[in-house]
Amino acid sequence: MFNIIGYRTLKTAIGAALAIFIAEQLQLDFYVSAGITAILCISVTRKDSLMASWQRIIACVIGLALATVMFELFGYHAIVLCVLLLLFIPIVVYFNAKKGIVTSTVFMLHLYTLGQVTLGILLNEILLLLIGVGAALLMNTYMPSNEKQMRNTQEELEQCFEKIWYEYARYLRGNITNWSGEELITASKKIDDGLANALRASDNQLFRHDDYFYHYFKMREKQLEILKRMLPLISTLDHTVVQSQKIAEFMEELSNAIHPGNTAILYLKQLHELTEALREMELPRSRKEFEVRSALFHLLYEMKIYLTIKKKFKPYPKRN
Repeated sequence: MFNIIGYRTLKTAIGAALAIFIAEQLQLDFYVSAGITAILCISVTRKDSLMASWQRIIACVIGLALATVMFELFGYHAIVLCVLLLLFIPIVVYFNAKKGIVTSTVFMLHLYTLGQVTLGILLNEILLLLIGVGAALLMNTYMPSNEKQMRNTQEELEQCFEKIWYEYARYLRGNITNWSGEELITASKKIDDGLANALRASDNQLFRHDDYFYHYFKMREKQLEILKRMLPLISTLDHTVVQSQKIAEFMEELSNAIHPGNTAILYLKQLHELTEALREMELPRSRKEFEVRSALFHLLYEMKIYLTIKKKFKPYPKRN
């Protein structure tokens, strides 16, 4: 049923009905407003729902207090209502509670409709607010986990990285240029999706903060930028250069070692040895050899940055 209707739609319907039912059983006036409040407070994440509920409570307190003063002093007239809104909206925005403008306006219109303000009427409005907010918060205690989705995105992203490194190595081995480069575009989309889901998951955690996936996708985002920078460097290298073959072998090793774990320190050691071997070679004898040597050093430098980023990344913590 969740897949057909959508969990948020189902929660909204149940929350609104529950709020209206409770308000009606308490014989509150304008009991439908409790359902409207519940609908407005149900959000995508727990944190957003709490923030929206808090803003509505603040705005309603301000609105009811201001409406009581304005209506009792100047009467229940349309022009007074106009001035009331002109004052109320900027005040609510100032207190950073603009999400509560609509709900508060409804409650102020209740006072305008009744044409009087009493303790009983104010209590009625407060109860409508609390019932609506309470029903929304109750519904938002359930938030489906998107960890499986993030893990799938993680696996698909790592497959893209494997393919990119493999194609880089294949080009250096034999100048094979039939790769479309689509994995670079796909990887960027996967990172965007992963970050969006990671932020949503973080906003659903009220008392614990597990931001592993957010840091993971940010790490891959930085690495992808380096892979993109490496592409024009690789395209300038000739496969007949001995060093290109050695770098290609190293890239194949990296292609086979793409995973969430952290073994970057081992590859940094190999990369250092490869760099030192390149430094010990004879000096370039021509401009072309100099340009190739420069491109090789630049490529190795970019690979070092790539691995250093992974080295700083903390693997997924083991759970008991």
